[in-house]
Amino acid sequence: MNPYFDLTGQVALVTGGNSGIGLGMAHGLAKAGADVCIWSTNVENNEKAAAALAEHGTKVRAFRCDVGDEQAVTDTFAATLAEFGKVDSCFANAGVGGRGAKFQDLQLEELRRVFRVNVEGSFLTLRAAAAHMIERGEGGVLVGTSSLAANVGQPRGHPYAASKGALLAIMRGLAVELARYNIRAHTLQPGWTHSTMTDPALNDPTFHSKVMPRMPVRRWGEGSDFETIAVYLASPGTTFHTGDTFLIDGAYSLF
Repeated sequence: MNPYFDLTGQVALVTGGNSGIGLGMAHGLAKAGADVCIWSTNVENNEKAAAALAEHGTKVRAFRCDVGDEQAVTDTFAATLAEFGKVDSCFANAGVGGRGAKFQDLQLEELRRVFRVNVEGSFLTLRAAAAHMIERGEGGVLVGTSSLAANVGQPRGHPYAASKGALLAIMRGLAVELARYNIRAHTLQPGWTHSTMTDPALNDPTFHSKVMPRMPVRRWGEGSDFETIAVYLASPGTTFHTGDTFLIDGAYSLF
């Protein structure tokens, strides 16, 4: 293995890591030698994902955690440290989608529901990881999963798009503020990618017929498409690279 991408001895935390993009990143990290901790709220899916990740031969642990609950994040991060001793890379990937309401009918409760996980949950997770990395004094990397939705006009998707735009701003600020501690911060912007959240749309024939012709690669993204970017971002060979946004959408936004 190229030593720049050998993550042996590292510990990676991936929220929303039991399916979709999160699980894809977790697989890539484990294949590269990292021990992996995944957080999610679905215990059954956590167990299945942990069993699959363990086949790569590294240490894996899954915790149930509602990232929108401040005490739950505090307690689960402490449990993660008790189990692994450290966290070198933190991927704040947990998220929820919107419910497609017309803007004039949109309720404040819906905005708050989405922001609770996508913004507050990411904030709480990243804050815990940053505090640990600063105290430990050996640097690290923080990665937030935003969305192409933050860049385009998304009708009936204002809460989701706004939450992902907010995460972009948070990650840029972290890149500047935490650089002095050798902590890097990046954002991923996935396009149309299979996940529990997106599959109802991607599997809909009408949606497929309208959107797939705009996909230059002629397929939807898969969780596995995010394995290598996770390894790159966690790599000890990328310490001068921070504050970037990685748009991974099969060139959808260009066409």
